[in-house]
Amino acid sequence: MTFTETPHAPRPATGDRRRWFALAIVMTAAFMDLVDVTIVNIAIPSIQDDEGATFSQIQWITAGYALAFAAGLVTGGRLGDIHGRKRIFLIGIGGFTVASALCGLAVNPEMLVASRILQGAMAALMVPQVLSIVHATFPAHERGKVFGLFGAIVGLGAVSGPLLGALLTEGNLFGLQWRPIFLINLPVGIAGLVLGSRFITESRAPRALKLDLVGVALVTLGLLMLLYPLTRGRELGWPLWGYASMAGALVVFAALVVHERAKTVRDGSPLVELSLFKVKSFAAGIAVQTVFGIGLGVFFLVWTLYMQIGLGWSPLRAGLTGIPFSLAVSAAAGMSVQTLVPRYGRKVLQAGALVMAAGVLIYIWESERYGLGIASWQMALPLVVMGAGMGLIVAPLTDAVLSEVPREHAGSASGLINTVQQMGHALGLGLVSVVFFGVIDERLAPAEVGPAFAHGFQHALGWVAAVMGVIFLLMFALPKRPAQHVEGAAAEDATAVAEEPRLVS
Repeated sequence: MTFTETPHAPRPATGDRRRWFALAIVMTAAFMDLVDVTIVNIAIPSIQDDEGATFSQIQWITAGYALAFAAGLVTGGRLGDIHGRKRIFLIGIGGFTVASALCGLAVNPEMLVASRILQGAMAALMVPQVLSIVHATFPAHERGKVFGLFGAIVGLGAVSGPLLGALLTEGNLFGLQWRPIFLINLPVGIAGLVLGSRFITESRAPRALKLDLVGVALVTLGLLMLLYPLTRGRELGWPLWGYASMAGALVVFAALVVHERAKTVRDGSPLVELSLFKVKSFAAGIAVQTVFGIGLGVFFLVWTLYMQIGLGWSPLRAGLTGIPFSLAVSAAAGMSVQTLVPRYGRKVLQAGALVMAAGVLIYIWESERYGLGIASWQMALPLVVMGAGMGLIVAPLTDAVLSEVPREHAGSASGLINTVQQMGHALGLGLVSVVFFGVIDERLAPAEVGPAFAHGFQHALGWVAAVMGVIFLLMFALPKRPAQHVEGAAAEDATAVAEEPRLVS
C-alpha cells in the first residue's frame, strides 16, 4: 500500500508500540464480527421459540446479515481508500454498536431481521479496514506473524461465540432471554470507538479517488438477484421468477465488468480494480475464498439445527460440544503460518482441505452409527479433524491472496476478499434450503423430527465434503510458495521506507 505524503505523522517505526495497540483494536472489531455470527447461530432455536419466527425468518436472521455484509464490503473497502481507513473504521464500529442495540431491543422477527441487515451493512464498513490498517501499519516482514494472530482470532471467535451465546441465552440475564447476545456488543463497541480514535493512525490511497456509485448499485443489485431467490426459493415453491432472477444476476455482473473497465479508462476510480484479477495469487485465492465460504455457510447453520432441534440439546451443551473444533482451528492456524507454510508452501493449504473433508466424512459416519444417541465426546474426533483442516487454510490463505496486491489497491482487495467469502457464506446459507430443508418434510410429528434432522444433517455434510474436494483442486492455482511473495513485499517495503512516505495524521 502506498501512502499519501504529508509533513506530519511519520510512518510507524518497527519499535513503535502504537501499532500494537492499533492491532489490538482492529482485531477486537474483527473478533466482535466473528463472534456475532456464531453467537447468533447458537441462539436461533431460542429466538424461534420466543419470537415465533418461521424457518424463513431464521434463515434471514443469518443470511440477511451475510447478504448486507457481502453487498457492502467492496464499497466499504473503497470508502476507506478514499476518505481514510481510520475514519471509515470508526463510523463502521459505531454503527455496528447501534445496530446491535436495535437487535437486542427488537420486538418482533421483522425488526430483528431489519436490524441484522443494518448490522451487516455497518460491519461492511468496519471489517475491510482491518486488513488495510494492518497492511498500512506493519512492515511486510511482520505481516506473516500478524496474519497468524488473525487466524488465532478466527479460532477464538469460533469458540467464544457458541459458548458465550449459550451462557447468555441459558442465563436469561435480567429476564432478557436471547437479547444479551446482541447487547454485549455495546461496551466492546464503545471501547473500540474511543481507543480507535486515539491509537489508529489514518491512511488512505495516494491519489484522489471517487466513489463509483454505478458500480455500487450494480454489485448490490447482482448480489440481491442471486441470493434472495436462493434464500426464499423453497418457502415460495421455487417460482419461475427466482430462476430468472438468478440468471439475470449473471447479466448484471457482466454489465459490472464492462462498466468498471470503462470507469478505469475514464477516471481511474473503479469500485472493483479488475487489474487485481490479473494477479494469479489473488484470482486463485478469491475463487478458493468463495467456495470455502459456501461450505462454511452450509455447515454452521445445519450443525446448530442438528444439535439443538434434531438431538434436542440445550444451547450450553451445543456450545460446549464445539470447543474441540475451535481450539483445533486456533492451534492449527498459528502453526500453519509460523512453521508449516514457510517450509511446505501451498501443500499445507491443500492438506487442510483434505483434512477438513476427512473430518466431515468421519462426522457423517458417526452420526449414522450412533443415531440420536450420539454423545458430545463422540463428536470430538471429527470436530478436531475438521478444525485442524480449517486452521491450516484460514490464516495462510489471507496472506497468500494479499501478498502480490499493489499497495494502492489494498483497501479494494481487502473488500473483495471479504466480499467473496461472505457472498459464498450467504450462498451457503441459501443452499441450506436445498441441501438440508429440501430433504425434510415440512410437517413432521414430534417423534419424526430427530431422525429427519439427522438425515438432513448427513445429507448436507455430504455436500460440504464435496466442496472441500473442489477447494483442494482450486488450490493448485495458488503460488507454490506464498512465503516468497511476503519476502518480496518486505523488500518493497524497505524501498518505501527509504523514500520516507508519510501517513495522513
